[in-house]
Amino acid sequence: MTHTSPISPGYSWYEATVPERPEYPALDGDRQADVVVIGGGFTGLSAAAHLAKAGTDVVLIEAHRFGDGASGRNGGQLGTGQRAWAEELEAELGFARAKALFDLAEEAKAHLLEFAAANEIDIDYMPGQISVAHKKRYVDAYKAHADIMAERFGYPHITFLDAEETARRLGSTHYFGGTRDAGTGHIHPLKLVVGTARAAAAAGASLFENTRSTGITSQGGKVRVTTERGTITADKALIAVNAYGGDLEPVSAAHVMPIGSFIGATVPLGDDSPVIPGGEAVDDSRFVVRYFRKSKDGRLLFGGREIYAPGDPQDIAIHIRRQIAEIYPALKDVEITHSWGGYVGITMPRKPFVREVMPNVISAGGYSGHGVMLSNFTGKLYAETVAGNRDRLKLLEELKIPPFPGGRALRSPLLFLALNWYALRDRI
Repeated sequence: MTHTSPISPGYSWYEATVPERPEYPALDGDRQADVVVIGGGFTGLSAAAHLAKAGTDVVLIEAHRFGDGASGRNGGQLGTGQRAWAEELEAELGFARAKALFDLAEEAKAHLLEFAAANEIDIDYMPGQISVAHKKRYVDAYKAHADIMAERFGYPHITFLDAEETARRLGSTHYFGGTRDAGTGHIHPLKLVVGTARAAAAAGASLFENTRSTGITSQGGKVRVTTERGTITADKALIAVNAYGGDLEPVSAAHVMPIGSFIGATVPLGDDSPVIPGGEAVDDSRFVVRYFRKSKDGRLLFGGREIYAPGDPQDIAIHIRRQIAEIYPALKDVEITHSWGGYVGITMPRKPFVREVMPNVISAGGYSGHGVMLSNFTGKLYAETVAGNRDRLKLLEELKIPPFPGGRALRSPLLFLALNWYALRDRI
């Protein structure tokens, strides 16, 4: 049984700054439960917390440590809506479904903040997100987007930024314009992982780290998940491994592709730094998106180098510093104190993959870079489903997610070629 392992060529700034990271035991022996959850990231831990709070007997297993995948190593940006703009979804799905998906995402945003507050999780929330155009011809679309969001989708928090205001808010003249979203923000993701696990355990969930799933079957109304040191038998299961499933379950593997994404953290830039003076998170219009923000202690956290084939870069910091210097030339020699990577799960249309992959087994993942907000809420929606209300999860289940072409043998090289083509288009 092969699984994608966390790529951690560096110690993350998140690991260095989380106050505590409790360890949970490995499973040793057989267990029975109402629900078994595979995966200790945002989706799985959120599901476990909500299930346990509702009185469900839930066992969760994680192959490594909670947050070692994308959930504890991502850019920390919440975003608004789904991965695609609401007007793009309207053109594809019609207004009613696009609005329902947007409203679901807005509820997800509110839920994340409310859950953190209710469970006393300090997630370092900082408000604001700026989305910027790296090509001049994109600016008109950003301006129209702000108007559409207010007029058609009832979201008045996005304002258009011309080139001058963009430069002032970023401290850089690299971009041509964009929008500022005052209704969202960014967080310390590993603090949310640790806090969600704590809340789940306090509610009675049985949590196990360093427990790799070696197989899953569903027969006779029972689901069985095998591990190296025991079998878990349950009525239902949630597969929440996202990019780390390997060949655990073939349907999920065909629809969710792992890609590597890398982040660097600089030294604190100082109170007089012109970089993002308002403290917002930033994302740009590249297909291979660059995303960056300042931490509460004034570091620039910059992500943008992605890989689409196996293998780690030899020196993340060199490549990240080069991208930083394109936007902030004065930082061309800035010291990068931490650099790290992880796999995120993407789907062909960059929409979440949620599907019943065998009787009583639902798989969820493929958040495609929009998972901080959506994955936590998907865990909650799964718990609602177990309690008998599947209506809202069905909004995600009904999304059309085609498998990647080429099967397991060819999909990685085909994706590598396709996404590098898009990366080339970003530069021309």
